[in-house]
Amino acid sequence: MDQTIMELALQTDHQTLAIWAADCAERVLPYFETVRPDDDRPRRAIAALRTWVETGAFRMSEVRGASLAAHAAARAVEGDNAARSAARAAGQAMASAHVRTHSIAAAIYATTAVRDAADSADAEFALEKERDWQYQHLQELTQSARVERG
Repeated sequence: MDQTIMELALQTDHQTLAIWAADCAERVLPYFETVRPDDDRPRRAIAALRTWVETGAFRMSEVRGASLAAHAAARAVEGDNAARSAARAAGQAMASAHVRTHSIAAAIYATTAVRDAADSADAEFALEKERDWQYQHLQELTQSARVERG
């Protein structure tokens, strides 16, 4: 993980990190859904996280269940590392409702999915491009949250 992303994440409030984690995971979700179109567990985990952000309603059993279901979906993928990492990104994103630093793991899995989906010659460039998007997006979300709080 890029140090600048880590530093910004550590200065960001919990709900903003959850939004960012959901956005990072959702961005790579097509890698999973292309391989497993009938398995909606990762998408449901992201949706559950967005509901938590909107409502603040937190039930540990629901958070844990949705997160673990997305990770189970990742385990069900065979031979496609990008799809597996995309599902794990969703599971980590959901877990960020409980522990904010899971958002960082969601971002790491998302960059791993992007890297693994790219041609080997372009993998590092794709990874750096994704990290840049993640950092810029987190900055934008953080600034918007500060403005909203006034």
